[in-house]
Amino acid sequence: MPEAPLATTTANPLLRLADRAARMPPSAELAHHVRRAMVDWFACLIAGSRLSPATLLAAALREERGAGRARCYVDGELSGIRHAALINAAAAHIVEFDDIHRDSGHHPGSVTIAAALAAAQHRGVPLAVLHRAIAAGYEVSCRIGMAVTPSHYRYWHTTGTCGTMGAAAAVAVVLGCDAERIGHAIALAATMTGGLQEAFRGEAMCKPFHPGHAAEAGALAAMAAAAGIRGALSVLDGPLGFAAATSEDRGKWDLALAGLDDQPIITAITFKNHGCCGHIFAALDALAALRAAHGFGPEDVESIHVGGYGPTKEICDRPDPQGVQDHRFSLQYCAAAFLVLGGVRLAAFRPENMSDPRIRALMRRVDVSLDPELAGAYPRRRPARVTVTLRDGRRLSHFQPTRKGDPDMPLSDEELSAKFMELAAPVLGEAKASALLDRLWHGESLPD
Repeated sequence: MPEAPLATTTANPLLRLADRAARMPPSAELAHHVRRAMVDWFACLIAGSRLSPATLLAAALREERGAGRARCYVDGELSGIRHAALINAAAAHIVEFDDIHRDSGHHPGSVTIAAALAAAQHRGVPLAVLHRAIAAGYEVSCRIGMAVTPSHYRYWHTTGTCGTMGAAAAVAVVLGCDAERIGHAIALAATMTGGLQEAFRGEAMCKPFHPGHAAEAGALAAMAAAAGIRGALSVLDGPLGFAAATSEDRGKWDLALAGLDDQPIITAITFKNHGCCGHIFAALDALAALRAAHGFGPEDVESIHVGGYGPTKEICDRPDPQGVQDHRFSLQYCAAAFLVLGGVRLAAFRPENMSDPRIRALMRRVDVSLDPELAGAYPRRRPARVTVTLRDGRRLSHFQPTRKGDPDMPLSDEELSAKFMELAAPVLGEAKASALLDRLWHGESLPD
C-alpha cells in the first residue's frame, strides 16, 4: 500500500523526492516503460560484459565477493548486492549505448537498473516491486540532475553524482523502506557522490567506474538507511550541500520538481540510436538526412562543418583520437565513420575501422564550432547545424532540432528489440538472446 505523504515535504526537495519515490504509482503504462528501459540496459550490459574494465573489475574483486543471490553478468557468478551492482553498472556503460535523460544529461539506466536488480535478486522480491524501484530511481536521479544542470556538467559527470542518489532510492524501495528512510538513503548517498569530467578526456578506463561506483555507493546508502542510519536531510539544497558545492547556485529546484506528481520521468527517456557520445547524435542524424536527400558518398565530400551546443564543442571536438574511448567521443571520427561505414555501431570501434585510411582522410575535413544560438537551448534541446560542401561545389545545409531516440522522436519497441539483438546476439547467440528478449518484454518474474 502506498505510503502516506510526509508532512514536512513542502519546501525540502529531498523530502519531496523521497515521498514521490515511496508513492510511485504502479500502472500498466509505467511497467511498459520500465520494460523498455530494461531491454535497453540488458543490451548494453551484455555487449559490455566481455570487455575491460568490467572483466578486470570482476577479476580484481573475485576473492572479496562472497555469498549472495545477485547475478554478476560479467562472469555469471552470484554476488552480494554491492558487488553485483558495481560490476554490472560498469559493464552497462562501456559501449556508450546506454540510455539518457536529456534534460539532466544523465545516464540513469546503467546505474539505477544495476543497483535495483541486484537488490531485487538478492531479496527475491516480485517483479512489480523491481519496476516501481527502477521508476523511483530514475525520478530521483534525473530530477536532481535537472536542478544542477548545465553548470554541474562543467566539472562533474552527472551519472556518477546524481546516479548515486537514484540508486539509493531504487534499492531503498526494494528493501521496503518508507518515505522517511528513502530520504535518509538519498541523503547518505549524496555525500558519497563522485565522477570528474577529466576522467573521460582521454583513453583512461575511468568512465565506466562512475556508474559502477554510483550503483555500489547508492546500494550501500540504502542498506544503511534501512538499518536506521540517518543522513543530513538538507544535503541537497543547504548552503553547504550538493547543489551549492557542484553547481553555480543552490539548484533550480522549482524547475526540477515541476510536474513531480505527473508522468514519471522514465516515460520520457532517450534511447541511443548510435554507439557513441550523445552530444554527437544530432550531427549524425543531420548527415543521414542530407545523404538521403542528396545521395552523396564519402568520396564526394570536400568538407563538413558542425555547429553545436556547448558539450558538442567542448567534449567532442577531438580531431586526433587515440583509442576506443577517445574515438567514441570524437565528432570528427564518428561523422567520417558514419559516411564510410553507413552507421556508428559497435563495429565502428574495431581496430581495422579506427585505422581505415578512408575514414582518417575524411576526418581531416570535419570541423566543429560552438553555435551560440544552439548553446542557449541546451540541455533541453540537443540540436546541430551541419553544412556539407561537396567536391562539385554544392553546399548542403541541414538543421537537426532533435535526435532520433529522444522523447520527441522515440525509438519504437521494435527498434529497441532490434538494437537488443544487434548487441546481445553476438555474445549470447541468437536463440538465448531471443529468449531473454521475450522474457524482458513479457515475463512475470525477475531476470536471473
